[in-house]
Amino acid sequence: MNILKINFKKFYQDLIGNFKSFFEREYFQRGIVVWLLVLSLFFNLAMWVSLKIFVRPVDFPIILHYNVYFGVDSIGNYAEVYLMPAIGIILLVLNFLLSLYFYKHKKRIASYLLLMAALMIQLSLVVASISIILINY
Repeated sequence: MNILKINFKKFYQDLIGNFKSFFEREYFQRGIVVWLLVLSLFFNLAMWVSLKIFVRPVDFPIILHYNVYFGVDSIGNYAEVYLMPAIGIILLVLNFLLSLYFYKHKKRIASYLLLMAALMIQLSLVVASISIILINY
């Protein structure tokens, strides 16, 4: 238990240690890193904007999830649709921090895969947002 606590503490100290100089040097000079982050942020922002435009405040429950086999399996308040882009941004930040950690420790492929996974998560959430918009309105 104590060793886990020490490793967890060391992880964050390494991550935050020389954060600024690391950013200036190498990480953001890679084209793949910049493009994956920009696309992920773009799709997350597109989700927020599209949900804000199309989902109107209503007093009755709306469909939050539709399954082809079972039909509607989740209904709720209109504000609950904003959980998808919020979860998306949390996962993006988490994957970004892990990507930064792996890149710093010379594990570049793992770093790129984490950023690619963040982009795939954003794209999946965009598809889910579009389906919620189409089903309800």
